Amino acid sequence: MKSATSINKDNLLHCGTCLGKFTKSGKFRLHITALDYLAQYSKYKVWLKPSAEMSFLYGNNVMKSGLARITESTPQYAGVVVYNLADIPLGFGVAGQTTEACKELDPTANVVLHQADVGEFLRGLEEDMF
Repeated sequence: MKSATSINKDNLLHCGTCLGKFTKSGKFRLHITALDYLAQYSKYKVWLKPSAEMSFLYGNNVMKSGLARITESTPQYAGVVVYNLADIPLGFGVAGQTTEACKELDPTANVVLHQADVGEFLRGLEEDMF
């Protein structure tokens, strides 16, 4: 950022990290580049079993059978950061069920609805991001 201050405003297009973009309808959509910032300050977290990591990284929702741990008292439709068991952030999504409701669900029910993951770069979606 400091080096960008020495450039004239007319010649500077942008600087910093792209956290997301606005849609045509005016809503803000977060990109996976915001994951590092979200992981630092996230209130609700979900940890996946190793068997469910690849499924999430391919863009699928997290089922209860792939859930290792979840933060206590997570409300429904809250934003969650998804981690593996080594505490490495894999992506983020929306909690499909509360923590209490997860205990009574069948193993095929969706617990986290996928929004973004680190596998997006590998799948070639970076052209759509910028």
